[in-house]
Amino acid sequence: MAVSTKQSKPKAAATGAGTKIRWKTDNLKNTYANVCNVTSTREEVVFLFGINQAWERGQEQLEIDLTDRIIMSPFGAKRLHQLLGNLISEYETRYGALSVDQAAPDITKN
Repeated sequence: MAVSTKQSKPKAAATGAGTKIRWKTDNLKNTYANVCNVTSTREEVVFLFGINQAWERGQEQLEIDLTDRIIMSPFGAKRLHQLLGNLISEYETRYGALSVDQAAPDITKN
């Protein structure tokens, strides 16, 4: 797992309403994840990110190393959903359609 830290000066960005946003990156860390699971309650949405290091197919059991948990309100999660939808649309316009038809392993079974 690659984790790195980066320190830089805050960057300013203007919003449509004229409000400036300063992106502080002093405490920013990068973490690679190739697995994500999501659960929710009425008050929060919880994203679990981790790494599947099993590279062989046909294994009866997978062990996922969970590395990060992000907890958001449902409103924040909906905004994230919209942002990701826009990002994927732009990506597919540039590079072609992404296919996710491969069957993913059922990680809910014990």
